[in-house]
Amino acid sequence: MKVIGLIGGMSWESTALYYQWINQQVKHQLGGLHSARLVLWSVDFQQIERLQVAGQWQEAGELLAEAGRHLEAAGAEMVVLCTNTMHKVAPQIAGAITIPFIHIADATANALLKAGARNVGLLGTRFTMEQDFYRARLVEAGLNVLVPEEDDRAQVHRIIYDELCLGDIRDASRQIYREVMQRLVDKGADAIIMGCTEITLLVNQQDARVPLFDTTRLHADAAVAFALSKTGS
Repeated sequence: MKVIGLIGGMSWESTALYYQWINQQVKHQLGGLHSARLVLWSVDFQQIERLQVAGQWQEAGELLAEAGRHLEAAGAEMVVLCTNTMHKVAPQIAGAITIPFIHIADATANALLKAGARNVGLLGTRFTMEQDFYRARLVEAGLNVLVPEEDDRAQVHRIIYDELCLGDIRDASRQIYREVMQRLVDKGADAIIMGCTEITLLVNQQDARVPLFDTTRLHADAAVAFALSKTGS
């Protein structure tokens, strides 16, 4: 079993899910008392969030690249960045290490294509919904990506940062997400990407009329698949 390196803390609420789901999947596949071999480097999200707001992505990328180097030095054989938004700086991280980088958008696109989805709604932070670093990777894989309208994007973003990242789960916010997802379905979405690792804390399949794709779980599954692969590719 290869050693999984996790860059977490963005937020720690969803990083805890990564740790749980990775270990559950390893136990499921190997049985007995098996658990994952992994190393976690958890950052201070307050520092990262300030850099996001200031548009200082280069500086944020340098911090996460350093985290990747620490993981490699600690024996990690791959790096998993436990956040969708900060994949904006994925090239910086991947360029700073010599071990594989498991990209969350690739894991998500593979699952969508396997399921036969083509017109996908995307929920996430404003950065993920509005910028090209994430959407373009999905489009390159062959998917048509739909995002909410401006007011809906603002609500989705606000709930992530002001509530979910703080572990604050509200029924009223769940209803907002249900309505946003339905409007994406009305625009033609045949599936919806939960493109922020905290969204899984708020909604599940019962809240949508089309399949939901949980990027946190899909990314964790991809890490386990790599860790248990014989070839490492």
